[in-house]
Amino acid sequence: MNPSKVDRNRLSVLTDLPNVGPACAQDLRCIGIHAPAQLCGRDPYKMYTQLCVQTGQIHDPCVIDVFLSITRFIDGGPAQPWWDFTAERKHALEGATA
Repeated sequence: MNPSKVDRNRLSVLTDLPNVGPACAQDLRCIGIHAPAQLCGRDPYKMYTQLCVQTGQIHDPCVIDVFLSITRFIDGGPAQPWWDFTAERKHALEGATA
C-alpha cells in the first residue's frame, strides 16, 4: 500500500502495510509471515536471507528496503516510502563486506 494511505489502526492483512502489494505479500507468506503482527521484532536482513534461501534465488536488494520499511513501521515508526531506506541498506551492506 502507498505509505500515505496506511492506517495504523487498520492492519489486518499484509497489503495494509506500507510498500506491500500482492507480490511482496506472497514473499512474506513464503517465509512464514501471514499477518502484520508477525513482523514485530523481526530482522529485515535475516528476512531477506530467508527469502532467498526459501526461493532458491537472489532477490533484488531493494526487497531489503521494503523489509526495513515494514519492520520499522510495525515497531512504531512512520509509514515511509521504501526508497527512504536505500542509503541505510547500502551503508549496512558495505559494513558487512568490509
